Amino acid sequence: MKRRALFGWKYHELSLGQVELEVALIHAGRDSYKAVCYLGLERQRFGTGYYQIMQALIFAVEEINADPELLPNITLGFQIFDTCTTLKEAAKGTLWILSGGQVITPNYHCHKGAPLAGIIGDSGSTRSILMAQFLGLYRYPQISYFATNPVLSNRNQFPTFFRTIPSDEFQMRGLAELVSHFGWTWIGLLATDDDYGQFGIQMMREKLTDSGVCVAFIETILLGQSNRNAPHVVRIIRESTAKVVVVIASDSDFVLVVNEALRQNVTGNIWIGSEGWANSALLSHELFQVVLKGSIGFAIHGGRMPEFTRYLKNLHPSKDLSDIFIREFWAITFSCKWLSYDNKVDLISNDSIQVCTGTENLQSLMTEEVHRASLNVYNAVYAMAWALQGLFHCTSGYGPFHDGTCVDISSLHPWHVLYYTKKVNFKAKGGLQVFFDARGNPPAIYDIVNWRVSAKGALEQIVIGSYDLSAAENSMQIERDVIRWANNNTQVPQSMCSPSCASGFRKVLITGNPLCCYECARCPQGQISNQTDAVECLPCSWDTWPNLQQDRCLPRPTEFLSYEEPLGYILAAIASTSSIIPLFISVVFISYNKTPIVRANNYSLSCLLLLSLFLCFLCSLWFIGYPQPENCLLRQVAFGMVFALCISCVLAKTITVVIAFNATKPGSRLRKWTGVKVSYCVIVLCSFLQIILCAFWLIFSPPFSELDTDTKPGVIIVNCNEGSLTAFWCMLGYLGLLATISFIVAFLARRLPDSFNEAKFITFSMLAFLSVWVSFIPAYLSAKGMYTVAMEVFAILSSTWAVVICIFVPKCFIVLFRPRMNSREHLMSKGSVQK
Repeated sequence: MKRRALFGWKYHELSLGQVELEVALIHAGRDSYKAVCYLGLERQRFGTGYYQIMQALIFAVEEINADPELLPNITLGFQIFDTCTTLKEAAKGTLWILSGGQVITPNYHCHKGAPLAGIIGDSGSTRSILMAQFLGLYRYPQISYFATNPVLSNRNQFPTFFRTIPSDEFQMRGLAELVSHFGWTWIGLLATDDDYGQFGIQMMREKLTDSGVCVAFIETILLGQSNRNAPHVVRIIRESTAKVVVVIASDSDFVLVVNEALRQNVTGNIWIGSEGWANSALLSHELFQVVLKGSIGFAIHGGRMPEFTRYLKNLHPSKDLSDIFIREFWAITFSCKWLSYDNKVDLISNDSIQVCTGTENLQSLMTEEVHRASLNVYNAVYAMAWALQGLFHCTSGYGPFHDGTCVDISSLHPWHVLYYTKKVNFKAKGGLQVFFDARGNPPAIYDIVNWRVSAKGALEQIVIGSYDLSAAENSMQIERDVIRWANNNTQVPQSMCSPSCASGFRKVLITGNPLCCYECARCPQGQISNQTDAVECLPCSWDTWPNLQQDRCLPRPTEFLSYEEPLGYILAAIASTSSIIPLFISVVFISYNKTPIVRANNYSLSCLLLLSLFLCFLCSLWFIGYPQPENCLLRQVAFGMVFALCISCVLAKTITVVIAFNATKPGSRLRKWTGVKVSYCVIVLCSFLQIILCAFWLIFSPPFSELDTDTKPGVIIVNCNEGSLTAFWCMLGYLGLLATISFIVAFLARRLPDSFNEAKFITFSMLAFLSVWVSFIPAYLSAKGMYTVAMEVFAILSSTWAVVICIFVPKCFIVLFRPRMNSREHLMSKGSVQK
């Protein structure tokens, strides 16, 4: 194959710019195939990067032709067609190729040479879609190296389309994961108004929403305007609180926005680049470093191609005479101008303009670099070659077509090559495994790059990680320590609508605002959040409670009226000491049981009453200490029964006084009731009723021990549940009823003669008793925890002391300290005076 065949068609007045590269393989004889390549060229300026892509195609074809193992005895050829980045030219070029390269004749192939086998290209998604609709009708395989639109993965619409660059579906997923990886939740989106940008925006929004990221603004770079709407876009970016902006655009469109940002002095933003500009040479100029320094983005996965680099270094205008672009490439590379008839005078007279001599050396400028777009083109050519390799190495009888047949070269059809293109799977020289999935996509691999300032002052892209969906574990690998952000720090900058909510707080959404704009509220009582930006707080278990910071649960302290508590041991000491008093009084009464004042107050009833008072003091100890189940079961019952005995004795004494006084009247029928039998009957009857009530209580709804976690937040109150509050209050009410009856009877008998009368003391004791227990009710109901029990113990001790003081202390005082008053004469005389 001769090199001059490369550029023999329509390129005399074109300068190489944005490359739109497609390859089609054309049958050129029994053992020769020609690859037809389309280059989209921009007339305004020469792009060295796009020229390099074209050279990658030429290099790949020549390398394959020189390989004795790949397609032996078969020579690949190619032609290049310019789409001029327009749909019209893309359609024209496709139809021209399908017609055989003479005139466009739909549905006819007029060329006498070999039939067309396949096409590589286009680079643009919109043009590739148009071309794929034509080529799909004829079943021609098409391999694009730059078209990333996800629509092209639809096999129903584009059954013959393949590509060596991953679909934007994977790129947008990766960009969303990249944003989430750095914890950014408040970002802006900027995209061009073509298919590439708008499909990208749509997919990014879906992925970001799934990741919990909010979009502060969405702006469009309007390709129909000469300034790309840059002033408006930059103003929005400047006014937004989002510091991270994801840009889905080509470098030629984004450069105008960067220029405007530079003019408006908009700096400090983190730009996230799509593969359309993430490794752009156009944007790497030192002029843009103030704006773009610290940017990160997805770049096409690249690799080193040392042989291709050497091939580029050997290019020279004197060697490649058929290459109409090399002189422009040379002039741009060495910043010089070639002498011509038109500019000869100007160049000679102007010393500031350097003249190209041809002696310049590419070897000194070009170093081994990572090739990206060139590698995609290189792999696309090899994919087509390996498809042909499979076709020509088919074993008859074992072929994939009807009855196991293989393809005869004389009857080659495009769907034959299409079949083997689907089966392509080879390892490229760079080490990458190249194959196509069921939708025509290659393995989704991207390089993640960070924009830094090089030693020369220009921006350079340093690979800091990769995004590989075929990885077994983590698809995204990033070396965060080597990243340099806009402020030259390694610390990740923040971009949030609202500050993070610390542990112990939760996010509260603000109506009408995005999900990422929220307020931080303290977790409700009893709940915690142990991570930042918690959406919901977690309740602690029943036996734990949050600490002050509400970021972890601690075991709840238990509370009960313990002997170790100051209140507990004070009440226990009072109860124990108080219980000695009735015993002491009993000793006094026993010692002086023959004296008038002891005998006049019904000695046996007094002893029984003192015993009950002794038990009343002791039963209060049952309420102190850990509420064991047996304690809970019996303590209220014991309290009710001993107090019923106590009040029954008081009532019996009161009734005895009344009967004794009235029995002394002449003809009284009460003389027969003056014995101790009446008193004991009253005591037994009154106590028996309390016993019956308590028995029903224990049988049907007995008290039990419980752990109360609701009354006092953060504390487990260990208490005794009364089982039936009705039974408890009935028991207490019955004691109140006995005390009330005793009080009324004693009050009515208060004016009886002193020699027979202790009714005054009983009146005061019952008045004090009732006052204590009436006051106890609201205090008991309002107290919480151990103070509820303390209130009951205090009421027991107070009411018992009231009876002791009012009934027995005056008598003991007379017996011990006023023996003169403890005589029959004194009592009788006092009684006579009363009468």
